[in-house]
Amino acid sequence: MTNYKEFFKNKKITVMGLGLLGRGLGDVKFLAECGADLVVTDLKSEKELEASLIQLKEFKNIKHVLGEHRLEDFRDRDMILKAAGVPLNSPFITEARKNNIPIEMDESLFMKLAPKVISIGITGTRGKTTTTTLIYEILKAASKKVFLAGNIKGVATLPLLAEVKEGDFVVMELSSWQLQGFEESKISPNISVFSNFLDDHLNYYRGSREEYFKDKSYIYKNQKENDFLVASKSVLKIIESDINIDKILPKSKVIIPKNLPKSIKPRLIGEHNKENIKLAIEVAKILKIEDSVIKGAVEDFGGVSGRLQLVKNIQGVEVYDDTTSVTPDSLIVALDSLGSLGAENKKSIVLIMGGADKNLDYEKALKKIKDHCKVVILIPGTGTERVKEDIKKFSNLGMTIIECQTLESSVREAISHAKSPDKIVFSPGFASFGMFVNEYDRGDKFNAILAKI
Repeated sequence: MTNYKEFFKNKKITVMGLGLLGRGLGDVKFLAECGADLVVTDLKSEKELEASLIQLKEFKNIKHVLGEHRLEDFRDRDMILKAAGVPLNSPFITEARKNNIPIEMDESLFMKLAPKVISIGITGTRGKTTTTTLIYEILKAASKKVFLAGNIKGVATLPLLAEVKEGDFVVMELSSWQLQGFEESKISPNISVFSNFLDDHLNYYRGSREEYFKDKSYIYKNQKENDFLVASKSVLKIIESDINIDKILPKSKVIIPKNLPKSIKPRLIGEHNKENIKLAIEVAKILKIEDSVIKGAVEDFGGVSGRLQLVKNIQGVEVYDDTTSVTPDSLIVALDSLGSLGAENKKSIVLIMGGADKNLDYEKALKKIKDHCKVVILIPGTGTERVKEDIKKFSNLGMTIIECQTLESSVREAISHAKSPDKIVFSPGFASFGMFVNEYDRGDKFNAILAKI
């Protein structure tokens, strides 16, 4: 264990990426309080970052470089703290490496500096946040000292150094980008969970599923023989085509989830959530949590905001917020989950969808739209433009297709076309860039509109 205050005091650190989700802000405040000499650089402008900057006004040891990155800020520094979305091949990261400056990321740096905690890391294309949060809730129900970290909105990981003690549990959601930092540091969690692997972020990875999987694989590649890997059968098949997992972990430490016990009656809907729950239960069993505690926590768990969340009932019409749906696979999951709630009302979904393109294949999603939806309302975006002509063809099958220019008009149209027992589903299936700051901003705006109706 390193004395974190002494470690950061007077260190010259460039923080690459402040952002608006709260993680970068939390890290910067923590480092400033530790007495680091900070340069905070972000491509967003001062105006765009106003909400974050206002909380840093008191600190005199922060220099802000906004609207650009400068090569000079990646020379003569002790460390670069890189935000998750910054590519490792960025010319600024390359400049830092040329000058022998260590590249760090908050989750992996936390792991290097923390006392001996029990770390649980969760990755996968979909279901990370639900699985992570459920594991956290099970451990809380078991009266364990547990912290939530990683790719969670508003949660910065480095500040946990001031709170964690040896033997505490840290449950981390880890994106492929965040796992780059684990590879840099040659570490992996004590218990790694790999839920699924689907197409996403292929614009970042230049269309290479192999590169995307390589980053994901760092969740287990640096594990030790006493660690555990919990992975779905489909993921394990991909892992075994990539590496002989026996060279990392004994067979007894590689766990495929068993069927959900019939005695457990979860509140979460959808087959995808059953898979998430099964993963969480396996982690709890590794940690020897009592069955009664697991059952109680799973049955009490109502899900995570913005993930197929029932947010309102308007005269018998249920309204679901699925704003974190940013891929065709997540849209398929939403339609299958809600379409299967009542076979007699199969085509009872009023879908609000659309957004920015990520160059993914929407053929299967289009078929599900045809099978499950009576009304489709399209909001603007480059992705919407790519699929809208295909969706418009469904009008020949009696489906109503409506294009709206604002989110508010799309919500009002949805309500006007829905009658009990229809379900309104905001599952965009595309990224949020353009109309919104991010998918959380998109969900906040959706719920703010509903609140006025």
